[in-house]
Parts: sequence; C-alpha cells; structure tokens
Amino acid sequence: MKQKKIIVCDAIHQKGFDILHAEKDIEVIDAVALSKEELLNVIGDCDVAITRSSTDVDEKFLNAATSMQAIVRAGVGVDNVDQDGCSRRGIIAMNVPTANTIAAVELTMAHLLGTARSFVNANNHLKIDRVWKREKWYGVELCNKRLGVIGFGNIGSRVAIRAKAFGMEIVAYDPYIPSSKVTDLGMIYTENFNDILACDFITIHTPKNKETINMISYEEIAKMKDGVRLINCARGGLYNEDALYDGIKSGKIAFAGIDVFSKEPATSHKLLDLENICVTPHLGANTLESQEKIAVQAAENAISAARGISYPNALNLPIKAEDLPEFVEPYLELVQKMGFLAAQLNKSALKSIKIEAEGEIGTFAKSLLTFGIVGALNETTEDKVNYVNAEFVAKEKGIDIKSEVLNGTSGYKNQITITLTTEKGVTSISGTVFGEDEQRIVGINGFKFDFKPKGKMIIFRNYDVPGVIASITSILAKENINISDFRLGRGAHQFAMAVILVDTDIDKKIIAELNKLEACAWVEYAVL
Repeated sequence: MKQKKIIVCDAIHQKGFDILHAEKDIEVIDAVALSKEELLNVIGDCDVAITRSSTDVDEKFLNAATSMQAIVRAGVGVDNVDQDGCSRRGIIAMNVPTANTIAAVELTMAHLLGTARSFVNANNHLKIDRVWKREKWYGVELCNKRLGVIGFGNIGSRVAIRAKAFGMEIVAYDPYIPSSKVTDLGMIYTENFNDILACDFITIHTPKNKETINMISYEEIAKMKDGVRLINCARGGLYNEDALYDGIKSGKIAFAGIDVFSKEPATSHKLLDLENICVTPHLGANTLESQEKIAVQAAENAISAARGISYPNALNLPIKAEDLPEFVEPYLELVQKMGFLAAQLNKSALKSIKIEAEGEIGTFAKSLLTFGIVGALNETTEDKVNYVNAEFVAKEKGIDIKSEVLNGTSGYKNQITITLTTEKGVTSISGTVFGEDEQRIVGINGFKFDFKPKGKMIIFRNYDVPGVIASITSILAKENINISDFRLGRGAHQFAMAVILVDTDIDKKIIAELNKLEACAWVEYAVL
C-alpha cells in the first residue's frame, strides 16, 4: 500500500507526533519550523494537513496543495480556513471541536467568579500597589443569581451545570436544541432573548457566524439590568466591543470577563484601559490536558482521513451541520466506517451499496447513503471520493445505490445497516450509537457483536467446534501478537464469527496461517 503523507504545519503536542509516527502506512512531514513560503513548496504531494491558527488555509495554500484530501484544524476555531475554497477543490475541512471543552468550561467559570468578586483587581491592588483595602472590593454572590446562557452546546451546557452547583438559576437560549435538553436538567429554556437580557450574569457560547456577530450590542445592553455582569470565552466579536466598552465605562455593566477579541493579539485594545474588566489572552484551550487531547484527536482524525475511513467533524458537508439534530452526526461517521470495514472484508468489484435505517435516524437515510458510499469507495477505488461527488462516482462505476427506512425490529432505538454486494458475495454490517456519541458495531453478516469501530482487527468466520479460540490465540501468541479484545458471535447453521482486536499490524503470513486452520471458513484483516 502506498504511504499517505500527513504534513504538520503548526506546533502540536508531542503525543500527536507519536501517534502519527507509529503508523507504517503514514509518512509524516514536520513543517512546524518552516516559513510560510517554504511550507507552500512542500505541501504539493501531501494528502492531509494538520494546521492551527498560525497557518492560513487560504487561496495560496490551496493552490499549492494539489494532492490534498483533507485539512484538520487542530482546535475549534476555523476563521483561518477557507471552507468554500476547500469545497471547490474537493478537500474536506475538519476541526477538533471537543478536545478543549473542559478547559474552556473551567476558564468560563474562572471569569464568572472573577466578575462576581473582582479578585484579579484585588490581587493587583495588594500585590502590585501594596495596598490593603478590603472595603474597596465588595463583590456579589453567585448563589440565587440568574445566569443567562446563550448557546447550550458542549461548553454552554457544562458551564450551566457547574453554575447550578453554585446555587444559580439558569436560563438558556438556543433555538437549535430541543427544550428538553435544558428542562431535564432543572433549568429554564427560553425562546425569548429578552429573558436572557434580564439575567444578573450572561455568558455566551455560540460559534461565530453572520447570526451571532454583534449578537450583544447597544440595543441589547440597554435592555439589561443595571449592574449586569458579562462573560465571553467563546469568540471575539459576539459582543460588540464598542458597545461593551461604553456599557462598562458608564457602569451599566458592573464587570466583564473577556478571553477573546475581534482582532488578536489585542495588546492595545481600549477595553484594557477599564478597571472593571478581567481579560485573558485567549486562554480557552490553554491547559496541558487539552493541548494533548487536541493533538491526539487531530492526529487520529488525520490518519482516518488519509486512509479514507472517515472525516470526523467535517465542516463543509453537502448538508448543513446546523440543520441536523445533534444525535445524527455520530451515525454519519459510523456508517462511513462501516462502509470502509465492509469493503475490506469483501475485496471485489462493487455491484451495489445499500443502506437500511430504522428508528428516528431513518429520516436521514439519504445522508447516511452518501457517507456510506464514501467509506466503501475509498477502499475500493483510486478515484478521489468525497461527500460532494460520492453518488456521481458510484453511478459512473455502475454501482447500484439505495437507501431504505425499516420499521424498528432490531431492539435498538436507532440502527443502521450497510450492505455491499460484489462479484464475490454480500457483506452486511450493522451499527448503533449509545448515549450521545458512543459508536458500536452490533452485527456482521447476521452475527451479533458489540465493539467500537476502531483499531486493527482480525475477522474470523469458523465452524462452531471446540478448540477454535485456543488455536487462534496460539498462532497469535507464537507471533508475539497481543490481543486487546476478543468478541465472539454465534449464529445458525453451526457457524460462529470472532472479531479479534490486536495491538500491532498483521501481515499476510499470519492471515494465511489462520486460514489453514481446519475450522476456518474465511478470515480477513481490517483496520479502522
């Protein structure tokens, strides 16, 4: 297999590099120390790029990246990624939106407490000015105050849970979520933005787009309580900074906690001249833990993209992510992985790809089909396949594609099944998602399982006779192959199937040895 090239354009935690270097089919290009001009000279034959805020994925970058399949922005913000330009060139743009969640949540809590107690100013007064003046620093208590949370996603919801533990009453505004997500937590959901403006404290946790830029401006501040306290640890520009300055200076806003600015670095911003504001230099993701998580997820996502397994957190989908309920996205990623796995188990020319969906996820069967095609074709064709051209490529190759919604009979709330038919036979894989995003494969060719779609795995179909497991483990032990998990499914007609997850790559010699076992019906090696 030809090695895929992943270029790391900006500094990431060493753990990310370790993950990349451990994969034999991946060539890693470390471009961290290169100038931007030097970078353009080396990205031409790279398949995937990992970037951060220092590298602009602009027209120059994209024109130079002639072989690029995907861009992984190691972090949440994608202001420096030309998503439309990526789409025009068939490049999938991805980010890592959840790795810094806890870091951003905890920084927001620090600012929430800071706006209530002015402890930064009190610290400076004592430590720098050497003045002991307790009466200057009266604050307010969070307990029994009302906190308005704008945006109730991964970060906003966790801020709300922590604030509630302080005894605060939470009012949440987010038109893109079901109200039950808020009310089930004993909080107040509102569709009236004025309810947020009436709160004692307000914190914002939305993406930055045309809807949210200047979401809080002069008109909104005028409707707020006198002495309101505002926090922004999301994106610069969600609060109109001129209106924020005037509101703080006039005393309408008692205190503000700000981590982000419209233009950064903001070392000469007029907000810094005000006393009743606590500022930090965009520290939302700046914890040792989050930096490691970001690097690990970015590396893993880049490997998946390079191999065509999946494109986690793709931003330029043919469907708008904001139009989808939250529960749908992990199913889209799962069906692509299932398609990729099925193609590895059924190595032959594809005749058809079929998606079956049961439960609420059936509403999105058409989108599931697109993602399933991408997974299946990336293993079986040299053509560049992505979400935009997937159906076109399939039809051009004469592959019949179909999606179907079934009545729920599996016992799962939602289940998806992808079936690949080739000249060699039929392979069918089923999956579901537990909780918010715990992806599971629950069936292969009628055999029931429950395992995560990730890692190196041997799929072994055998006659259901004694001694099979001992024979398999004996061969692997002889080759010093460590087994990380062993899942067994039993079926009708005296057959069984095993999914054996291993820690190291399996070569053809080992597969051939397993195939020689008398009980073996067939065996394949797959990587997800």
